Amino acid sequence: MSSSSFSSLALPDSMLSNLKQIGYQEMTPIQQQAIPEVLGGRDLIAKAKTGSGKTAAFGIGLLLKLKQRNFATQALVLCPTRELATQVANELRKLARFTENLKILTICGGMPIGPQIGSLEHGAHVIVGTPGRIKDHLRKGTMKLDQASTVVLDEADRMLDMGFADEIRNIIGHCPEQRQTLLFSATYPSSIKQLSADILNQPVTVEVETQHTPGQIEQLFFEFDKEDKLAGLGQLLQQYQPSHAVIFCNMKQTCTEVQSFLRSQGYSAMAIHGDLDQRDRDQILVQFANRSCNFLIATDVAARGLDIDDLPCVINYDLTRDAEVHTHRIGRTGRAGKQGLALNLYQPSEAYKVTAIERSLNCEFPVSQLPADLPHYEPPRPAMVTLSIAGGKKNKVRPGDILGALTGDAGLKGDQVGKINVFDFFTYVAVIRKEARKAEDRLAKGKIKGRKFKVRRV
Repeated sequence: MSSSSFSSLALPDSMLSNLKQIGYQEMTPIQQQAIPEVLGGRDLIAKAKTGSGKTAAFGIGLLLKLKQRNFATQALVLCPTRELATQVANELRKLARFTENLKILTICGGMPIGPQIGSLEHGAHVIVGTPGRIKDHLRKGTMKLDQASTVVLDEADRMLDMGFADEIRNIIGHCPEQRQTLLFSATYPSSIKQLSADILNQPVTVEVETQHTPGQIEQLFFEFDKEDKLAGLGQLLQQYQPSHAVIFCNMKQTCTEVQSFLRSQGYSAMAIHGDLDQRDRDQILVQFANRSCNFLIATDVAARGLDIDDLPCVINYDLTRDAEVHTHRIGRTGRAGKQGLALNLYQPSEAYKVTAIERSLNCEFPVSQLPADLPHYEPPRPAMVTLSIAGGKKNKVRPGDILGALTGDAGLKGDQVGKINVFDFFTYVAVIRKEARKAEDRLAKGKIKGRKFKVRRV
C-alpha cells in the first residue's frame, strides 16, 4: 500500500469510499504531512500555498471529530476573503458526503446579516467565514463558539495583511481553551510567528516545498523607467502574446491605471480591489475563471481565493518586497506539470528586489531584452461570453438545470457551454462567443425549471 494513499490512514471505510468518488486518488505532500498530525489531535502550523490540497489536509480530521447529533458549532474555519470561504465550504461539503446531516454554514461580509442570523438559529456543525463578519455575530450574540473544539486559520498571512489580527484574537477568545488549532499560511512572516505563539499549544510544524522545479516556470525580468512601465507592459504582451494572465500590482490605484491602459489598447481586462462590492467581485472572478475576460489585474489580497487550474502566464507589473510572496504569485502558473511563464517588470531603483528574489531561489536572472521589431498583434477577444441569470440556489436552480435549458431549448452542444457558477440569487454561465446571442435569446424567452428568469450578458 502506497504511503501516499488515503487508505494508508486510519479512516472509516465510508470516508475512503467518498474520497475515491470525488476524485481524491493520492495524498498531496501537505496532506501526507498534515493529516496524521490533525488526526492525532495536535496543534499544527502548516506552510503551504493555494492549490496544494490544504482543505482536505485539515478538513478530513475536522469532519471526523464532529458529533452529528450536536448542532452546536464544533468547528470554525477563518478565511481572509469571501471567495476563499465559499471555496473551502464547498470542498468541506464534498468531503462530508461520507455521512449524513452535517451542516456547514458560510458566514461572510458583503452579504445581508439577517438571513445569516436565521441560519445560525437552526445550528451548524461547521462555520466557515471571514473574521469581520464572525466578530459581528459574536458581538450581537447571534453566534456561540463555546463548543468549537477545532479552529482553523486558512491563509493566515493574508488575514494579518488585511489587518485582522485583533479580530482573530477576539474570536479565539470565544472558543474553548481546550481546542485544536490549525494554522495554514503560504508565507511565515514575524507577525505569524507572534500569532502562533499566542494561540497555539505546542504546535507541530509541517512544510512543503513551495519552489517549482527548474524549468517548470520560465522567469524573465525587464527593467523599465517609471514613465515607460505601461508602454513596457504593452510591449511584453505584444511579444509573448499570453491568451490570459493574472497581472499583480502592489496598490489599488495601480490596478486601475493598468486596467485603463490595457482597455485603451483593445485588451479584455478587469481589475479587482477592495472598493468593489461583493457581487461585482464575484462577477469579475467568475468571468476570468470561465475565459470571458483575458486579463485579471489584482493586488495580492484581492487575488486570494482565486484558483485557476490552467494559467499560462503571471505578470508582476510591480515586484513585491517579499521573495516568498513572489514565489507564491508565480506559483499560479506552471501547475500540473505544465510549462509556465512569469514576466516581471521593475524600475532601476528596485534592483534590490530582484536580488532578494535571486537569493531566495538560489539563482540569477539576467535582465531580459525585447527585440527591436515586435510582432504585429491584435488583442484577442475572449473565447467565452458570460450570461447572468437572475435566479440561484435560493430559487432551487442547479447547474444541471442551466445546462439542460441550453442544450435543450437553446439548441447548444454540451461543449459550447463552459463553467456554470450558482450563487444564492444569481447564476453565471459561460457560452462560446459565437453562440452567445442565440443562448441569451432562448434563455430569456424560455423557462428554467418551469419558471422565467431575467437573463443578461455581462
